[in-house]
Amino acid sequence: MADNVKDRVILIVAEQALLAPSDISMDQSLADLSIDSMALVEAIFAIEEEFDISVPFNANEPDKSQFDITSVATIVAAVEALVAEQSS
Repeated sequence: MADNVKDRVILIVAEQALLAPSDISMDQSLADLSIDSMALVEAIFAIEEEFDISVPFNANEPDKSQFDITSVATIVAAVEALVAEQSS
């Protein structure tokens, strides 16, 4: 399941960055991928829809969010945790 989550999150991030999924690495930040605040919000909506979860992210105060957007890897880890939490 984890790889499935990872692949699906990478696909969503790639779509917002207008890149191929193969061009996305786990250590890249959203800034590295030229994802602006609007694309970030769209990515979060897409993640919520794809995984049927509610992402605890406030676009007005991203630094105070419980959803870590530091890198692709931290986004994947946060989504995996939310999916696991919902499953239990």
